Amino acid sequence: MSSTRGMFNSRLGFILAAAGSAVGLGNIWGFPTQAAQNGGAAFVLMYLILAFCLAYPAFMAELLIGRYGQANAVASLTKMSNSPAQKKFAFVVGFGGILCAGLLMSFYSIVAGWMIAYTAEPIASAVGADAAASWLTTHAVPRNIIFTAIFSGLTILIIRQGVADGIEKWSKRLMPALIILLVSLTIYVMTLEGASEGLKAYLIPDFSQLFDTQLIVSALGQAFFSLSLGTSVIIVYGSYINRSENIVSLGAYVTLIDVFIAFLAGLLIIPAMYVAQAQGVQIFATDGSLLSGDTLVFAVLPSLFNSMGFVGYFVAFAFFCLMSIAALTSSISMLEAPVSYCVERFNIERKLATVLIGLLIFLISLMIIFNFGQLFGLVIAITTKYGQPIIGMLCCIFVGWIWHRSSILNELKQGNETVEHSLFWKIWPWYTKIVCPLAIGAVFAASL
Repeated sequence: MSSTRGMFNSRLGFILAAAGSAVGLGNIWGFPTQAAQNGGAAFVLMYLILAFCLAYPAFMAELLIGRYGQANAVASLTKMSNSPAQKKFAFVVGFGGILCAGLLMSFYSIVAGWMIAYTAEPIASAVGADAAASWLTTHAVPRNIIFTAIFSGLTILIIRQGVADGIEKWSKRLMPALIILLVSLTIYVMTLEGASEGLKAYLIPDFSQLFDTQLIVSALGQAFFSLSLGTSVIIVYGSYINRSENIVSLGAYVTLIDVFIAFLAGLLIIPAMYVAQAQGVQIFATDGSLLSGDTLVFAVLPSLFNSMGFVGYFVAFAFFCLMSIAALTSSISMLEAPVSYCVERFNIERKLATVLIGLLIFLISLMIIFNFGQLFGLVIAITTKYGQPIIGMLCCIFVGWIWHRSSILNELKQGNETVEHSLFWKIWPWYTKIVCPLAIGAVFAASL
C-alpha cells in the first residue's frame, strides 16, 4: 500500500505540516480564551506541564502508530492487533478518531468562516461600504453559511491535491506567513498603553488556582486539541513520514513549535485585552469573570482596532488574516483523516473522496448553524473535552499494552539507531503504558 500512497518530500515539510495541524484556532483563538477564563498565568503553567508530560507522549504514540502502519488510522491500529477482539478495539479507536476529526471540522469551519468575514470587514470599512461591513460582523445565518462554504471549499481544494502537492506545499507557504504576522502584531500591541497589565496577568501565576479541577480539565483538553490528538490526524501524518527520519526529534520539534505559538498567541491576545480595557472596553464582569467567553476575539479586538483610527484597518486585516491562515493549516489535516480512510478502505479516487466527505462535513456545519444555540457548544464539548482525551488515552493503551515492546524499538531505530540508549527510550515506554492512561483517565473522571 505504501508504494501508492503520498509521502512528505522533506523533513521540513512534515514539521511544518504537522505543526500547521497543531497550530490553528486552538492556539490563537482557544488558548488565550481559555487562559483568560481560567486564571491567566496559572492556566498557562498547567498547560505547559500537561503539554509536555501528557500530550507529547500521546503525540509520539500516535506518530509511531502511523509510521509503523503506513496506512490510515483504522488500518494502522489493526496491523498492531494480535487477536479478533483487539482488531475490533482497533476499529473503534481508529474510526472514533476519524469521526472526531469530522465533527471538529464541522464547528471549526464555522469559526474559520467568521475569521474570513472579519478579514473582509476592514476592507469594506476602509472604502466606506458601511452596510457591508456591518453585515460581515453580524452573527446571522446567511453570513455564516456563505463564509463556512468558502472556508470548506478552500480546505477541499488543498486536500484534493494530495500530500506533497497539497498539504506539504501549502503548509510551507502558510506557516511562515502565520509566524511573521503573529510576531509583528505582538510587537505592535506591546507598545500600547495597558499591555503591561496584560503581561502581568499572563505571566505571573496565582498558585492557589493551579490545582483547580476545571482549570486542569480545560488545560488538558486544550493541549490535546492544539496538538490534534485523538482525531487520527497524527496517525495519518505519521504514515506519510519517510522511515529514514528520526521520529523522536520530529515529534519534539512539532510539540515545541505548537507550544511556542500558543504561548506567543497569549502574548498577543491577553495584553490586547488589557489595552482594550484601558481604552474603555469592558472586558470583565463585576465578579471578575470574563465577558464574551468563546467570542472574545470578536468582541474585544474589533473595539481595540477601531480605537486605532485608520491604521486600525490594516491591523485588523492582518490579525484576522492570521487567524484565517491558522484555521486553514489545521482544517486540511482534519479533512485528511477521513479522506485517507475512504481512499484506502473503499478504493475511492482521492479527488472524489475529498469532495464527498467535504460536502458531508459541510452539511453537518449547516445543521449546527441552523441550531446554533443547541449544537455549537455541545459539539465543541463532545470533541475537545471528551472525545480527544479519551481516544488519545486509548492510543497510549494500544502502544503500551498491545504493541510488542521489541516492535516499538525496531520502529524507533529506523532513523535513530542509538535510540535504545537514550533517555527517551528509558522513560517513554513505561510512561506511555502506565502514567499517561491513568493521568488522562483521572482528569477525564474529574471532568464528569
